[in-house]
Order: sequence, then C-alpha cells, then structure tokens
Amino acid sequence: MPVTTAQIAPTSPKSVKFEHLLALFGCAVLLVSLVFLADRPPINERTDFSVTYVGSRMVYLGLGPKLYDLLEQNKLKKPLLPNAEPLIYEHPPFEALLLAPLGALPYKTAYLIWGLINAAIWLLLPYLLRPYAPAPRDDVGYLLLWLLFAPLWVALFEGQSSLLVLLLYSITFIQLRCGREFRAGAVFGLALFKFQFAIPFVLILLVQRKWRFMKGFLATATTLGTLSLVAVGWRGVVSYINLLMGIAAHPGNASYGSAIGMATVQGFVHPLLGSVLGRSATSLIVVGVSVFLMLWTAWRWRKAGPAADRRTFDLMFAAAVVVSLVTSLHMFTYDLSPLLLAMLVVAGYFPGRAHTLLRMVLGTILIMFWMPPLFLLLLARHQVYLWFPVLMLFMIGIFKLAGIPPEKTPNTNINDPTVVLAGVRGRGN
Repeated sequence: MPVTTAQIAPTSPKSVKFEHLLALFGCAVLLVSLVFLADRPPINERTDFSVTYVGSRMVYLGLGPKLYDLLEQNKLKKPLLPNAEPLIYEHPPFEALLLAPLGALPYKTAYLIWGLINAAIWLLLPYLLRPYAPAPRDDVGYLLLWLLFAPLWVALFEGQSSLLVLLLYSITFIQLRCGREFRAGAVFGLALFKFQFAIPFVLILLVQRKWRFMKGFLATATTLGTLSLVAVGWRGVVSYINLLMGIAAHPGNASYGSAIGMATVQGFVHPLLGSVLGRSATSLIVVGVSVFLMLWTAWRWRKAGPAADRRTFDLMFAAAVVVSLVTSLHMFTYDLSPLLLAMLVVAGYFPGRAHTLLRMVLGTILIMFWMPPLFLLLLARHQVYLWFPVLMLFMIGIFKLAGIPPEKTPNTNINDPTVVLAGVRGRGN
C-alpha cells in the first residue's frame, strides 16, 4: 500500500533542533562525567597522562636538560604518583614546555583540566566536520557514531593528545579543501605532538610537490624546534634522539610500548616474523613496506588529479590518513582517533548497489571500526596488531572507491551500514 502524505507525521524544525541540542547536551554530560569519575587515585595515576605530567613538571621545575634521563624521571614520579604504570616520558620537548603550566598544578587538578580540554575538543569536532560528513542525515545518528568509536573514549580516559591530533587533521583537511595550502601546513605542523604520524603524512604531500603546504609546515616545525631547545637545550635534544633510537631498537619493551599493541606495519611484522628473521631483517621489511605504502598513496593521489567535485581529494586524503597511521613506529588504540575522519569521509561516498563487493567490504570494515567490544577484545587479548590487515583492506577499498567515476557514486547513501548501526532508517536508492 503506497504511503500518502497524510500518513507521514510532520516534523517540526524546532523539534528537530531541540532533539539535536538535547543529544549534544547528553554527550557533554557523558564526557565530562567520565573525566570526573576517572580523576581519583589510583585510577588517574595509572593513565598515560601521568608521563605527560612528569615531563611538564620537570620543565616547570627547571629540570629540562634532564628530561630524558630515565632515572631522573623515575625519581620525580615515584613520590608524586606511587600508583603510576612503569612508562617513560618520550614525547617531544616542546610538548613538555607548552604543558608546563599543568606541571605547576597538583596532579589531580592537572588531569581534570586536561580532560575537560579534551572533552571540549570532542564536542567541537562533530560540529566542525558535519558539513563534510553527510551520512547519516540524522544529526542524532551522526552524534551516535562519534560515541561508538572506542579510540576516542580511550584517548579521553588516558589523557592523551590524540583528540587534538584528530582536530589538527580535520582542520588541515578543511584548509586544503579550500585551497589554503600554506595555512594547512602551518596548522598540521602542530601535529608534531605525535610526529610519528605527522611525518608520514607530510612525506606523502612532499612527493606530490605541495610546496606551499611544506613551507607552512616547516614554519611551524621551526618554531617548535626552537621551543624544544628552550625547554631542554642541545644536550636534552641529543638525549631525546638517543632515547628514540633505543625505543626503535626494542619493540618488545613494555616500558617503551610493546609492538604487539600497535596496529602498524611494525606491530604486525614483529610478532609474526621477529623471532624467525631477527631484528635487523624485520626492521628492513618494516621500512620497505612503509616506504612503499607512502609512495603508493602519493602516486595514486597524484595520478587521480584534481577533482572538481572534491570527491577524489576527500577520498585520497582519507587514504593518506590511514597510511600515516599504519606506517608510524609507535601507535596504540587511542592513536587511531584520526581514523574517524577517514571513516566519515568514506561513509559520505559509500558506493552504490552496482558495486556489491566493494559495498560489502567497506560496510563490514566500517561496522567493525564502530564496534567498541571488538576494540576491547583485542586490547584484552593483546592482539591490537590484528587491526593492521583490516586497515590495509580499508585503504585498498578507498583506492577502489576513488576509482569509481563520480557520476556513479552517490554523494550520500543513507542505506550504508554506518546509518544502520546508528539506528537511522534510510531511504531506498
């Protein structure tokens, strides 16, 4: 029986807006509640923010030149944070300097402030990216997708800077999309907080000869380098380089971050081939595969050429985000936060019914990424490295999607799995 207009209940714009604001308020309450609940010992001391605090505290106390002396770190951390995990501060020197005001505060207060900053960034991001993420059409369903992505929750709880990195990827995406390459590079330079992801992404654009982007990036990088010298001096910088070399040489060290907890090339190769081929051979494989992935992505992006409808740019940017994550040498679950940008872009260009296999592959992968229990299961079993082949399949799927002629790719497919997951009833194609 056909549906008539009389059978459809009219939806008031005011009620839709109220529903959206109510959902946003609910998200805010949820995020802030988590921060307050986690901000009590020993829970807050066992988070990754403890090492961020130790680094910022050392710089605040004038111990910058000894920042990467592990004995000095432990000497300061032990009385302040008796319940902290045996982790070390291996972040860039400029981060400790910029966050030194937090180091001047009691730990409980510093954790609370940083958590509220992260919660504010989380609440800003859905609003910022909504014009570039048309699926799902329902705003409440769209907000739900943000709540279903587990790495964001882990980043918020751990007091990590991964939400900030997602924000910087997002702003860079928007600025590049508008043709503001220098500004995009300058903004993305701040992502050197997590330089292990920033550098592969920048190399992909360097191969494409995005010189204005590079100039902006180098301007910010130079500023941050100067701040690093101010924070720790030349000896501190040399100590930091030596520490990074030690981390790279010991992928199984839990204090540095065990490789099996990383969904990267190294995280996948090390547990499978490390005991068979040895460290040198596996390192060569990791470097070779990583360089290939970056060059392949840059080549595909350059070959695709400019797209008048922005579709090709959007999809290739999404692929570059994935590659920048998997080719890093240090990544944990919360570091997958920027992946959400790629997921939302792909959902917006979800393939039509004529591409059954691609729909099935991308739909399955998106559903997997939006399943918090799956992340928790792999974390509990120490098998996070198994996300690597899924990410590789996702990257290939994006390349295939970008190869579909624009006129055959709907701008928004409301029947895609992300909408079903969000509980939004879609319309037929």
